Amino acid sequence: MEQSTVNEMLAWQSGVRLEAVAKKLQTRGFEAEVCATREAARERVLDLAKEATTIGFGGSLSVACLNLTRALRDAGKEILNHGFPNLSAEEKMEIMRRQLTCDLFLSSTNALTEEGELVNIDGNGNRVAAMIFGPKRVVVVAGRNKLVTGGVPAAIARIAAVAGPVNAYRLGKKTPCAATGTCVDCARANEETICRVTTVLRRRPRCTPFTVLLVNEDLGL
Repeated sequence: MEQSTVNEMLAWQSGVRLEAVAKKLQTRGFEAEVCATREAARERVLDLAKEATTIGFGGSLSVACLNLTRALRDAGKEILNHGFPNLSAEEKMEIMRRQLTCDLFLSSTNALTEEGELVNIDGNGNRVAAMIFGPKRVVVVAGRNKLVTGGVPAAIARIAAVAGPVNAYRLGKKTPCAATGTCVDCARANEETICRVTTVLRRRPRCTPFTVLLVNEDLGL
């Protein structure tokens, strides 16, 4: 059997799982849909951004994989991305504050349970704050690699095993996981920890229009 055939079967399996999760998300009040590819997700985000003037980026590598910035700028949107190079600490802080009231906030989620719960762990809390309240619309882009079986405990375990250590390394933090690649639960004692705020979105936040795009590809961490 050729690898391409194996890949097709695996894509079928993940697609079926994502469709089931989309339905669970909908019962929790989220708008949710499955995108077969990252290109399809990109076009959907651009469509959702048509009426927006200010677009906030929450620092997501999954969103970065969609290569949206140039297209949004060409469409006349103001981009609020605190991850742009050469920004001062004050400029970054101002952008993060403005993200809280932008027209459209783009992010991913660290983990997504099969029951439709979005689980995130933050250092500053700006990303999860904007996901909860403030922006006129939130769009979360989640690749199939974010999906976990086993509820919230499994989601937190995934973050500790993957997203936490790799993000700490990416951000140049002086944490044990940034050196070893393994979480040692340093949040109680390490000032550099990025695991300070844990949120579980069990239902759509009451005042926040919220779309979850489930992508049948691996995206981000």
